[in-house]
Amino acid sequence: MEDEPVNIREYEEVAKQVLPKMIFDFYNGGAGDEYTLRENMEAYKRIMLRPRILVDVGRIDMSTTLLGYKMQSPIMVAPTGMHKYAHPEGEVATARAAAACNTLMVLSFGSSRKIEDVASSCNAVRFYQLYVYQKREVSATLVRRAEEYGFKAILLTVDTPSLGRREKRHKKQKRGSDLEAFASQTLDPSLCWNDIEWLRSITSLPIILKGIISPEDGTFASLLFISGYQFYRFTKCFYFFLR
Repeated sequence: MEDEPVNIREYEEVAKQVLPKMIFDFYNGGAGDEYTLRENMEAYKRIMLRPRILVDVGRIDMSTTLLGYKMQSPIMVAPTGMHKYAHPEGEVATARAAAACNTLMVLSFGSSRKIEDVASSCNAVRFYQLYVYQKREVSATLVRRAEEYGFKAILLTVDTPSLGRREKRHKKQKRGSDLEAFASQTLDPSLCWNDIEWLRSITSLPIILKGIISPEDGTFASLLFISGYQFYRFTKCFYFFLR
């Protein structure tokens, strides 16, 4: 079709036209003054390709593996929440799309569909994103459900002692974001390195740390991994540098 979107920017324009403004801002916006969001976009623009000539490209293989699971390309579905805002099937539709593309999906802690619904939607490899509650048994229950329904790894978010202030949403809701209020009342702001050992004690799944940003934290995590103090029983431990 002539008007069918062909790149991410065009899909963004379509989303802006069909979604209510509040929902579009939720998906498309960032926290505070959105400085980090803008800087991330600019950082991608600064990445340049350095092509080499006279290389046989008759057969191109972009496949790779993560934790031993093969993907068609090094692109996966990151944990993003509330997909039902955009589609009636929510994360179930996203899971089917990921499976059709032979890639991994990380189901968000803030998913609008239950772990069980997504697990039964298709046969695909999935990881589960975890936040740690003040009541640890709540987090432990989520981990057990993820294990029971075939998720292959736990992706622990470690860079969010409190959620970012979504100012666009605050302008539309007098009491601010319900999600931010929920997080401040229920998530554990005291989460620290020692708690990784607690998580490891309740699951046999590989654990991925999401949100390491500073080189110092990356070095510290690597030293722990090498020394075996906390990570010695991990199958593998990856450090995702995400916003």
